[in-house]
Amino acid sequence: MSFPSTAQWIGLIVKITLLLTPFFVFSVFLALSAEERLDHASQRKLAHRTALAVMVSCIVLFLFGKWIFQYLGISIDAFRIGAGLVLLLNGIDLVRSTGIPAGRSVSEAGDPSVVPLAIPYTVGPGTIGTLIVMGADSTQRIGDRIAVVVAIVCASLFLGVILHFANTLERILKARGTSILSKLTGMYIVALAAQIIFTGVHNMIFK
Repeated sequence: MSFPSTAQWIGLIVKITLLLTPFFVFSVFLALSAEERLDHASQRKLAHRTALAVMVSCIVLFLFGKWIFQYLGISIDAFRIGAGLVLLLNGIDLVRSTGIPAGRSVSEAGDPSVVPLAIPYTVGPGTIGTLIVMGADSTQRIGDRIAVVVAIVCASLFLGVILHFANTLERILKARGTSILSKLTGMYIVALAAQIIFTGVHNMIFK
C-alpha cells in the first residue's frame, strides 16, 4: 500500500480545506451566534458539533459516492461537468458577495450545527459533487483514499478551530479581512471548478 508524498498530502489538505470555504462559514457562524445570542460556552459547543457534522458528512459522501453513480447510471465524467458547474457558481457567489446568501434563513429548527451550518453552508451542492467525483474515481489506490479521508479530518478540525476562536478572529480580521479571505477562497474554487469541468469534457471527447 503506497501513500502520496508529503507535498501531495499537504496539497490535498489545503484543497479540501478551501473546498469547505471556512472563512465564509466563519461569517455565517458569527451571524448565527449573534442572532441566537449564544454565550461563549454555547458558541464553542456549536463550533465543535459543526466540525463533527462536516467531517462525517464529507467522509460518507467520499466513501459511498460511487454507489450513487452505479444506482443512477450516471457516468463519472457527466457528473464531473455538472458538479463543476455548480462549484463554479458557488465560487462566483463567494467572490461577489460578502454575507449570507439571499433567501436562506440562518436560524433553522433543530440543531443548527447540522442545518444550516454543516449543510448547506459548508457542505453545499458544489462540495457534495466534488467529493462524490473524488470518491468515484476508479484510478484511486487504497493509499490515496486513506489520504483523502485524513485530509477531510484535518480540514474539518481546522474549520472547528476557526469557529472555536470565532470571537478572537473577528476582532483580528474584522469584516474587511474576512471578506478578503472569502473572496480569495472563491477564486480558488472557481479555478478548481474549471479544472473539474475541463477534465470531464476532455474525458467524454477523447475516451
